[in-house]
Amino acid sequence: MTATGKLASGLRAVASTLTNAFLKTTHNSFALLGLAVACLVITLSARPDLRLQGEAHLRGWLEARQSAPGDAEDTLEFDEPSERALAADPQGLPQEQARVAYWLSKKYRVAPEPLSLLVGEAYEIGSKTKLDPTLILAVMAIESRFNPFAQSAVGAQGLMQVMTRVHTDKYENVGGHLAAFDPVTNLRVGVQVLQECIRRAGSLEGGLRYYVGAANLETDGGYAAKVLAEHFRLRQVASGRSVRAAPPAPTLATKAADAAAPAAAPAAPVAAATEKVALLSDL
Repeated sequence: MTATGKLASGLRAVASTLTNAFLKTTHNSFALLGLAVACLVITLSARPDLRLQGEAHLRGWLEARQSAPGDAEDTLEFDEPSERALAADPQGLPQEQARVAYWLSKKYRVAPEPLSLLVGEAYEIGSKTKLDPTLILAVMAIESRFNPFAQSAVGAQGLMQVMTRVHTDKYENVGGHLAAFDPVTNLRVGVQVLQECIRRAGSLEGGLRYYVGAANLETDGGYAAKVLAEHFRLRQVASGRSVRAAPPAPTLATKAADAAAPAAAPAAPVAAATEKVALLSDL
C-alpha cells in the first residue's frame, strides 16, 4: 500500500471514530434529557403545587412579552384615582349646607358636587375654629369665585388667595407650596391666615382689612363690605330664606373690577398689593 493510501485509510479511521463518539454522546445526551423530562413529569404529577406555580410564572412571562413595546398596540392606562375626594353629593349634606351649596352653585356657575365638598369642609373647620362657616365661604366667593387655580397679580393663589410665598411655613406639613392649588388645603391655610388677621385687628371688619392688605390704607376698595354682604346673604340662605342668587348684569364698571385681582384695592392697586405682602409676612 502506498503512502497516500495509508494516509487516506488513517483519515477514514479517525473520521469513523469521531462519528461514533459523536453519536454515542448525542445518544447519551438525549437519554439524559429524556430521563430529566421523565423525572420532571413524575415530580409535577406528585406535586401539583409546583406545577401550578410553574404555570403561573410561564403565564406571567408570556403576558409581559405580549405587553412589551412594539409587540402590541399602544393602550392608554390610568392610575388609580386619588384617595382624596374631589366632590360630594349635595343630597348627602345636612339641609342647611345643601341649601348653601346649591345657592353658591347657581350664583357662581360652579358644579354643586365640588362645592358641596367645600361647604362641608367649611362647616367642619368653622366648628373647630369658632368662625362662621358662611364667613369662610364668603371670603372664598369674593377672593376667587371658587376657582381653585386662581392667581392674583401679586401672587395670591387658590380659593382663599393666600400669599403662598409668604406663608410657606403653613404648607410645609401638607405637601409644600404646590399644595396651594389643592382646594381643601388652601381653604385650611386661608382660614389660619384669616384667624390671625382677625386676632391681630381685634374685629372682623378690621381682620378683613388686614387679610386684603389694606389695614394701613385709607380704603380697602370696598373689600370688607363685599365679604360682609356676601356673608349676610349666605346666612339668610342657610336659615332657609329666599335670596336672589343670580349675579347682577355686568356693567363697564363691574367688568373692570372683575378683571382686576380680587385682593387689589382699586384706589391704589400697587400700594395695596405691596401692603398685603408686607402685612401678612408679619403674621
